Amino acid sequence: MSATPQAAASPKKITPLTFREKKIAGQPISVLTAYDLATALAVDQAGLDAVLVGDSLGMVVLGYETTLPVTMEEMLHHCRAVARGSRRALRIGDMPFLSYQVSVEEAVRNAGRFLQEGGMEAVKLEGGRERLTAIAAIVGAGIPVMGHLGLTPQSVHQLGGFRAQAKTADSARRLMEDARALQDAGCFSIVLESVPARLAEFVSRRLAIPTIGIGAGAGCDGQVLVTHDLLGLFERFTPRFIKRYASLYAEMVKAFEAYRADVEEHAFPSAEHSLDLPDEEWQAFVEALEDEGPSQGG
Repeated sequence: MSATPQAAASPKKITPLTFREKKIAGQPISVLTAYDLATALAVDQAGLDAVLVGDSLGMVVLGYETTLPVTMEEMLHHCRAVARGSRRALRIGDMPFLSYQVSVEEAVRNAGRFLQEGGMEAVKLEGGRERLTAIAAIVGAGIPVMGHLGLTPQSVHQLGGFRAQAKTADSARRLMEDARALQDAGCFSIVLESVPARLAEFVSRRLAIPTIGIGAGAGCDGQVLVTHDLLGLFERFTPRFIKRYASLYAEMVKAFEAYRADVEEHAFPSAEHSLDLPDEEWQAFVEALEDEGPSQGG
């Protein structure tokens, strides 16, 4: 009697522990942003390690000039959509401006909402030594935390714009110290954004936790991109460190123009896109109306 074929094993669920294991094994970590169901499903199908519901949604989805106006409710709304589609990838929610800076208690409460209400499995927040107490408290509550150093968009006004960071010896040393402090506070990984590549590689080699780079060179333990940048869906500006893998905005405009032209030329909908009644039903409908006599509508 032949053995019953076994079902294919499900892909291994990615966790914060997986991040550490991949760093030890020298395996790069891949992360993309997502803000909706369709993108979350695609991220999982493509086999990426993590999906970040970034507060970048404020700019690429909601049309804000910066990430600062994004609220907790907006973040949770998009987190829930992503959680419905993501099963394998580690789901990380980006804590928005003023959701963790006001008090430690509020930071823990809001971080917990990402897990309880948003379906996330970890949170990300920006800042170094000034955030250690909040990070330690969130981790102490059982919530994995990803740090974020370098260009921190929520501090855009303080930084004087979206500018590269850690370009002097003193600022590079401060970033290294902050990275070690975030590790000691319990972060399971750290995003390094817009910092010199040799510094990012130096930091990465001296941390036990993985670094995830964006505009920080190839020496990090992993990479993250904003999906709208990768797909060419955000046309307002393109950071120099972005590699576009598609130009979907242009394709979308072409598709919309073709649709408009079809509508104006009565080419859409055609018979293949329309429903119809069987002839006998249509005849019965017409005869019934004729039996009712002339319309009273004038």
